[in-house]
Amino acid sequence: MNIIGISGLDGAVPFKKSHWPRLDEREYRISQGHDSAAALVIDGHCVAAAAEERFSRQKHTGAFPVNALNYCLSATGLSLSEIDEIAHGFDYSPYKIAYSLDLTSSELYEQVLSRDALLQLVHRNLPEVPAERVHQVDHHLAHASSAYFTSGWDESLVAIVDAMGEAYGASIYVGRDGKLNLIRQIPSNDSIGILYSLVTLHLGFDFNSDEYKIMGLAPYGDPARFRHFFETSVELHPDGLIRIPLLHVNRTREERENYLRSRSHLATHLCPVRMPESEITQVHCDAAAALQECLDRTILHICGHFGRTTGLRRLAMAGGVALNCTANGKLLRSGLFDEIYVQPASGDDGTALGAALYRAAQNGEIRNGRFPVPFLGPAPAAADIDAAIHDFQDRIVVSQFSSLQETCAAAAELINSGQVVAWYRGRMEYGPRALGHRSILADPGDPGIRDRLNSMVKMREAFRPFAPAVTLEQAHRWFDVPAGMEFPYMIFNVDVQQPYRSMLPAITHVNGTARIQTVSLRNNCEFHTLLRAVGKLSGREMVVNTSFNVKGQPIVSTPREAMETYLGTGIDAMFMEEFQIRRREI
Repeated sequence: MNIIGISGLDGAVPFKKSHWPRLDEREYRISQGHDSAAALVIDGHCVAAAAEERFSRQKHTGAFPVNALNYCLSATGLSLSEIDEIAHGFDYSPYKIAYSLDLTSSELYEQVLSRDALLQLVHRNLPEVPAERVHQVDHHLAHASSAYFTSGWDESLVAIVDAMGEAYGASIYVGRDGKLNLIRQIPSNDSIGILYSLVTLHLGFDFNSDEYKIMGLAPYGDPARFRHFFETSVELHPDGLIRIPLLHVNRTREERENYLRSRSHLATHLCPVRMPESEITQVHCDAAAALQECLDRTILHICGHFGRTTGLRRLAMAGGVALNCTANGKLLRSGLFDEIYVQPASGDDGTALGAALYRAAQNGEIRNGRFPVPFLGPAPAAADIDAAIHDFQDRIVVSQFSSLQETCAAAAELINSGQVVAWYRGRMEYGPRALGHRSILADPGDPGIRDRLNSMVKMREAFRPFAPAVTLEQAHRWFDVPAGMEFPYMIFNVDVQQPYRSMLPAITHVNGTARIQTVSLRNNCEFHTLLRAVGKLSGREMVVNTSFNVKGQPIVSTPREAMETYLGTGIDAMFMEEFQIRRREI
């Protein structure tokens, strides 16, 4: 069967803007259905997937993913008539009565959340698709399917933790023999993901978007200052569940919509609200540190309890909270599990994959193999590269190499000499991480490179850390990881080995950790070739690897976007397939 999974809720933000027209723009992200995407699964195997933002250039958009869906079709040569099912990673139908209790909620259900609303979007964008081919999958079940059916394991514990699905903030499943059995859920009014996002907003960042910034800020703070606040805010119960009284205080429809009383409580009992452009002070660092410590403790509590009660020693995870690399690293080092797998597109874009895999499993077609590095997006066409070079020819100087080896040797020379390089080739990554096809690269041993990348290239906050990409063969030399252990998705924090922390200032965070990506010849061969070329010059088969974009911009997709971003930043050179591109000196 050919199944396309989709995610997102097209009308969620417009509905909120029409009913709450005078909110701060950041408050409109207190809503469902962002990060829309499409994924195509053929005979149980994912062959194409991409987030809609990469085409619309609207970061975190929840719009119906028609561009991503059309890409999936074009990548495989299929027509829409050859698609057997479309599966959506939300199903609000069991909650229709709950949404009927007040007029605004009822309108939200009918206009945004209902099956009728979904079918209207399908009809508008894909008029030839009949309603009987459209299926809905519970949000957390879609997340769970994305993790379990790509884990490669017949049996595992599956933990889904996010802000919320339709009604829950966490769901625990047992995956066994190709089936998922739900064992416990935590309601959304006790969601650790919502609390983390509310504090993110409180500290001047964006709800449901900038949580990773809090993770990066936390090591600069002392958690002791606000430890008591979070220990009393998140109650850990002996049955593995949690309760967050702070999220229960919102009584009216208005308060619940925007968590007004919860936010007022934070302002009174945690620290004053920080505005986005105001200075980040020690109090903000300390609040971030205590919040991250609280999340670490909560994830260990939930996963540890259900790991013990089920006796399962393998854990598969997804959901937005599963993108928290610090918590993942703590969980890995805890020894609670022998193996942990985090599906790399763990945010809501990954529910497109999960919805399609769930429907494939229902039809007995699933192939449960470990997810490769998710190069599932579009690759640049040679004609598009030629057109971009032609359109910018008066601003650039171009060299062409005859092979990947020559290209990698030239890029390695620049990186080793202290230059910053954009690396654009092959199919785009699915998920939030650039893993070697849409990357900005630099020397991890250069003490000034981090500040330069933050200020002149990425144009982002100075406290933000950068991640290392290292060959699988050398990872254990520099990091406290077992030889041969793979971290291909850049989704775990590990310790940099003590003797090398001062030697690797660009990728060593203030607490001695790094968000590692291991690169193997088997799963990421072109990037591995580049790292080997870097190693021949420096002795370290390692680079700084950060996504090819600037603050507020989705990762670049087309050659033209790559060219515009390169020319608008302080990146020294760009490699686009076998072309080297430099600025023309004026």
